[in-house]
Amino acid sequence: MADFSRQQAADRAGVSLDELDQIVELGLVKPDGEDRFTAGGVRKVGLIASLRAGGIPAEALATAFRAGSLTLDFLDDPAYENFSALSGLTFNDLASRTGIPVEVLTVIREAIGSAVPLPTDGIREIELAVVPLLKAQLDSGYPIEAVERGLRTMGDSLRRAAIAEADAFASFVIEPVAANEGATGADISAAALVATKRMRPTLDDALLAIYHAQQAHAWTTNVLLGFERSLASAGILTRVDRPEAMCFLDITGYTRLTAQRGDSAAADLADQLRRMVQRTSTQHGGRPVKWLGDGVMFHFRDPGPGVVAALEMAAAMGPAGLPPAHVGLHAGPVLFQDGDYYGQTVNIASRIAEYARPGEVLVSQAVVDATDEGKVTFAEVGLVELKGVDEGVRLHVAHRD
Repeated sequence: MADFSRQQAADRAGVSLDELDQIVELGLVKPDGEDRFTAGGVRKVGLIASLRAGGIPAEALATAFRAGSLTLDFLDDPAYENFSALSGLTFNDLASRTGIPVEVLTVIREAIGSAVPLPTDGIREIELAVVPLLKAQLDSGYPIEAVERGLRTMGDSLRRAAIAEADAFASFVIEPVAANEGATGADISAAALVATKRMRPTLDDALLAIYHAQQAHAWTTNVLLGFERSLASAGILTRVDRPEAMCFLDITGYTRLTAQRGDSAAADLADQLRRMVQRTSTQHGGRPVKWLGDGVMFHFRDPGPGVVAALEMAAAMGPAGLPPAHVGLHAGPVLFQDGDYYGQTVNIASRIAEYARPGEVLVSQAVVDATDEGKVTFAEVGLVELKGVDEGVRLHVAHRD
């Protein structure tokens, strides 16, 4: 016997009984002889409802299904269980059961890339798995604002990973089959299912492994700072506080260059640039924060290694077939929120990069003061008025020693 009655299937798919009956009458989903639905059938109903909400009429789907040009049979496979059903609980219900404010719970839906729900909307089964983490964080003393920021940051990062994965799947699994003359929806579905079964069992472990490794890096930073404070308090170590450094690397004409070379060459060029800046910045204790059209923004815990990394990246542009880079660094206090950095230090670093000449690494006096002698040298430019900065900034050109 299938798992769900008509009412249960409608509730889990988030449709009315009338909508469910219309889907069945069109032959898009078939219950068993006792009018019950499988988990795969519920997933089909939910996806059909989403397609209809997106402007695709159910009648058009039915015509395509009868012709064999489309099929949803792949959703019968347990590999697609991430197409989660509703749990039967509303966000209000869950708030009452857990004591977590409903406005925090609704951020879960926002974090997975959907529209912010009403408190009376149903919560999905897959979303319930996030709730214990929120409870543990709140019980550990996290303020609500920190919990919400963490959810949004995690959701945004994983959204980019999911989109990249889906794009690659479409390009290398679905499109080669669809391009064959005479290919049917069943052919595409079969190819997608084979690839999904091959990769799905490996994906969760790989995702967790990368996340745990990133955790180890982040936690190591916390441990280092804690040890420094403890040793300084005990008089064992003289702690030298260094301001953090922000770095901007801009490539003039990069967007135009990639457009001129075509999509494939542009993708190769972008991938080469990403790997180069990721590798070089990480080797020197930094990390790329975000991509900004023709450039990248970096954060370095220590300005000195940041200057070395900037010089190496600027020197690597020509051999990589890229235009010269304009690089600017400034050191000072920064505000970190939602995985990004803000504040005057960030703004000044960006303006310094704009002022730099092609191939030049330009730094502020604050960076010079925080950089140990020996690895780099500086040639003073002088006091410069930068766009959007109230006071003049003393700049220096950095060179490898």
